[in-house]
Amino acid sequence: MATTFAPMLIIPNGLTDVSFYTKAFGAVELRRFNNDDGTIHVVEFDLDGSVFHLHEQWEIKLVSPEKARASTVSVNIFVDDVDAVVDRAVAAGAKVTSPVQDFDYGYRQADLIDIYGHCWQIQKKI
Repeated sequence: MATTFAPMLIIPNGLTDVSFYTKAFGAVELRRFNNDDGTIHVVEFDLDGSVFHLHEQWEIKLVSPEKARASTVSVNIFVDDVDAVVDRAVAAGAKVTSPVQDFDYGYRQADLIDIYGHCWQIQKKI
């Protein structure tokens, strides 16, 4: 079996709606595990064949960027149309921290922060 990378993004406790990822990136929800009160414990998404998870914060070792007041990782995705993906993400509530631009190292990219404080870099090799 090939090694795959499946990041787990930590979200605040008490959430019931994580449709941002579907609206912004076209991710497809594969499965969801709810707490007894209907809030999200874990959601698994597929993003064009790559899997990532959302998991409610666990104060002992995993906290959301909101709780930490920072993010320690950037989730970088390669897409066909950087501008279109960034536009969809902004329409879904993301904030651009570096606008779409071409860089001399051969990438077109932009940086944004999603509605839960996670950093994303949207990019394409040019």
